Order: sequence, then C-alpha cells, then structure tokens
Amino acid sequence: MSQPPSSDIRIEWAGTRRPHAAAPGVPDLICLSHLRWRFVFQRPQHLMTRAARTRRVFFVEEPVESGGTPRLVIERDASGVYVAVPHLPPDVASESRARIQRAMLERLIADAGIANGVFWYWTPMALPFTRGFDPIAVVFDCMDHLAGFAYAPRELVDLERDLLSRADLVFTGGRSLYESRRDQHPDVHLFPSSVDVAHFARARTGLPEPADQQRIPRPRLGYCGVIDERMDLELIDGLAARRPDWQIVLVGPTAKIDPAQLRRRPNVHLPGQRAYAELPAYLGGWDVALLPFAHNDATRFISPTKTPEYLAAGRPVVSTSIRDVVSPYGELGLVRIADTVDAFTAAVEVALAGPAPDWLARVDAFISGLSWDRTWDRMAALIDALVAARLAPARRGPRVLPSVAAADRPRAAGRTPSRARSRA
Repeated sequence: MSQPPSSDIRIEWAGTRRPHAAAPGVPDLICLSHLRWRFVFQRPQHLMTRAARTRRVFFVEEPVESGGTPRLVIERDASGVYVAVPHLPPDVASESRARIQRAMLERLIADAGIANGVFWYWTPMALPFTRGFDPIAVVFDCMDHLAGFAYAPRELVDLERDLLSRADLVFTGGRSLYESRRDQHPDVHLFPSSVDVAHFARARTGLPEPADQQRIPRPRLGYCGVIDERMDLELIDGLAARRPDWQIVLVGPTAKIDPAQLRRRPNVHLPGQRAYAELPAYLGGWDVALLPFAHNDATRFISPTKTPEYLAAGRPVVSTSIRDVVSPYGELGLVRIADTVDAFTAAVEVALAGPAPDWLARVDAFISGLSWDRTWDRMAALIDALVAARLAPARRGPRVLPSVAAADRPRAAGRTPSRARSRA
C-alpha cells in the first residue's frame, strides 16, 4: 500500500475540541511511546500527568490495526494529556507505515498549532517516522533496556544508538541504566523510580478489602505489576508448592507468557489488571509484598517502581537480587533479598514474623526523599532552561532554521536551535 496524501489522513478529536493555545514561553511535549496510556500506571503516566498541569502534552502511541482510512484519534484524558492513537489498515506494508505515521504527526502539529515543541522519546522505534522534524529539543527518557525484552525488534539497538546521538537530554530510570548510558551521551541524568507516598500510604489505614481478595485466606503474599518474561515463574511455582498454606496474589496484566504456567497451583491467584486507584486496597491486605524477578536480559537494568510503592504501603518486601533493589534497599535493610526457593521461603517466613521495631521509621525516612512531583520539577527545569537558551537568539533577531539535511544529522555533538515543525 502506498502512502496516502496527507489530506486523506483523518484527524479525529474524539470527545474533545482542538486544544487551547499553548502557554506563552512553555514548550509543548510530543511524547512517543511504546506503552499504552491506559495500560499499567507507571513512569510515563506519573510524569506526564504532572507535566500536563503546566503545558500541553501529546502522548503518541504505537499504531493499532483498524479498517478504513488511516486516521489519528486523539482523546483528552482526565489528567489533561492528549492521547493520540494512530489507526492503520491491516494491509499497510511495513515500508509505508513510517510515512503514514509521519504524515499523521505533521497533521497533529498543524491542527494543534504546535510552534515550539519538545520531542520526548520513550522508544527509539519512533525514529523512522520522526526523522526530518525540527523540534526545539529532544529528550530520551531511557526507562528500560528495551533491547533485552522478549521479542525486541532487531533494529532496536541501532535505533537507540541513533537516538542517543540526536538527543539533547537523556534521562535514565535507574542507577544501572545510568551507569550503562552515561558514557554514551554528554548530558545524562539519573532519575530513578519514585513514588506517590500519600497514595500508597493509604494501604496502612485499614481500607476496605476488594471483594475478590476478601475470599483469599491468609497469609497473603502479593505482587502488582505486569506479569511477563521478567518474572521468575519457577520461583513462584516453587514457593507455592513448598508452602501451600501461603496464598500468592499476582495483580496485573499478563503479557508475553502463558498464564497457564501460573495457574497450576490452587494457592496462586491472578485477579487481573486493576486500576491505579485500587492498588492501595489490595496492598493493604497483603502480609508480604514480592519482587520475584528472574535474572535475564530483560531484568538486567530494571529499577522496579513497585519497590518504593510497597514500602510506602508499609508492606515487608522480599525480592530477588535485582541490582537496583539490592542497592539501596537491600543494603539499607529495607528489603530482604533471596534468589533460590529455599532462601526465598526462609526470607518470607522472617518477614511474616514481623519487621524490626525501627523498620517502618527507617522506611519512612528513606521514602520521604522520593517524590514524582520533585522528579518532574527537576526534569522540567532542565528542559525549560534548554528551550529558553534555544529561543534567546530568536528574540534578538531572525535566524535561519536548519535544512532537512541538517535536521537529520546527529545533534548531540553540536546543538542547533530548532522548532517543532516538519522539514518535509
């Protein structure tokens, strides 16, 4: 299928009018994500709901297959974020997808009146359809080592290298990622997983238990998050077999694994995905929280957001020896670390016996320094300072925007002032 002309690509502002004008001097964010906005509420949602309080945020998802004319469907989330979902016919050839997505992005920029926009990448896979645009700045929020995930595209490594050469700012979601990327770019910043303490601390207040969890006997060992290839399924199965009186509750969507692998034991429960607002009520009914991650390429650099969330909920935590959990949480005695079925069982038994008298005070002292609000404020300060510097020459007089060829060249070594518009 050849690329349709831009005029044949529909833009649908579903249930909302075209967005209001951008705030003076505040750049729009155009986010390019591999995650769905309405999937698990995690780092992108935490950051962009905060960003949307002061600026326009356009969250562009990966395409979904849909019949009819290619169209970009945009809905305004309750947070104020504009969620844009490309709809492509199933018969679109792979070489045409990037051209169609590029045309959609051009239409979005024109329809929304984006003059000075920042491209914020969560996935290098967005590069093929964003090359040639001229954003005021480029941010790469490297929240995961995506090349290590199951079914990662072969071109991902090369595209990430390209993105690192083009980015103005690189943020990393954990210390391991920071250490692996800090020599690959001149401006890398560590922004590890944070937590909404007040939200999860509600688990300590005796919230009414969800109906589906009330029926599960105690003691309960719980996990919340995506259940995928990062989980140590053998460890979970071994733990369930070793202690059939313990109930293991795994709250979250299943992806890239067969759920039947987890349903072999009557004491393993999979309630499915639950809304972020519901999580404190589930955590409040657990006796121990689990981080049962495998050691593989997908977990080599992870920094689980749920670690501080569990602690804010006041739950004792047992984790496998994931590097960004061992340091700092294990080293500070806030989380118990174990890898084998025997060691993990023993660690859970100790946790069930009750924490040390000062454990909760030490937890609260540590997590008091964590806040998604502060994380976003620091990120925004870096972005806004960069944008202000880029716009300053324009206030002194006219300047020449880079040509298409110049816009397509790597930018990390030599920054060029730029605007978020297509250089088609």
